[in-house]
Amino acid sequence: MEQFDINILGCGSALPTTKHHLSSQVINLRGKLYMIDCGEGTQLQFRSMKLNFNRLNHIFLSHLHGDHCLGLPGLISTMSMLGRTAELHIHAHPDAEKIFKPVLQYFCKELLYPVCFHSLDPHKNELIFEDRTLKVYTIPLKHRIPTTGFLFEEKPASVRHIIREMTDFYQVPVSQMKAIKEGMNFVTPEREIIPNRRLTIPAKLPHRYAYCSDTCYFEKIIPLIEGVDLLYHEATFSEEDLARAKETFHSSARQAALIAKKAKVKRLVLGHFSARYPDELPLLKEALAVFPETILANEKMVIRI
Repeated sequence: MEQFDINILGCGSALPTTKHHLSSQVINLRGKLYMIDCGEGTQLQFRSMKLNFNRLNHIFLSHLHGDHCLGLPGLISTMSMLGRTAELHIHAHPDAEKIFKPVLQYFCKELLYPVCFHSLDPHKNELIFEDRTLKVYTIPLKHRIPTTGFLFEEKPASVRHIIREMTDFYQVPVSQMKAIKEGMNFVTPEREIIPNRRLTIPAKLPHRYAYCSDTCYFEKIIPLIEGVDLLYHEATFSEEDLARAKETFHSSARQAALIAKKAKVKRLVLGHFSARYPDELPLLKEALAVFPETILANEKMVIRI
């Protein structure tokens, strides 16, 4: 199985506590690292989880509240001190470049590598990044300022899997295996055509991960995340504090579970917990009553998709 891991660096909300760090995650897809959000302390968590700075080339910022982006200058500075020369790409609201370029020019005058800002439209669902293994789409969310979630979609394998017993039975030469994997039929020396479906099975379905933080209850995201293997959805408050959730454009744990249920996702992980809850177990129970495949995020947790 190809590696597709979600590393939780921080899952607290705006007020940092001794229990939770501010928002940040790192996706490890086949050895390539992609960061989502970069709250204060992210680089320390990155190092404590023994992740490789040199393999991080893309950072995606959901929005420009401090608990999701103020760790960025320190991380950029540290990577320069470690001798980085490769470009670093920041995908974020257009204002991100206006905010961080002057900061970097002041504090990182001798930066050894280029930092490239790529503007995204938080109001649109669109493809914003693609490489050989991955596509990243924006998911418009509903928060106090323009905010986007992200859908990370693994690209499907282009070749089919060989059924060894069948290729042995028909004595398929090694020289033709590549063509068989690519979908070609096999023609025996007696001119019999062996359909490809007898010799192969489809490649595995691509995995998908959706990150939705911060947002109030927003059903318009459901068709955009339908059927994902894993959904990270904020659960800042409990139902008891629903009035506060509405006031601040956040979600309750139960609302996160409702989104997961309606979107028919495979698993839900709750995060972005308010500092008012010393124990998140009540939040978990609230969500489990609606969507049983729910877990709580925690720092240094690694979730394999």
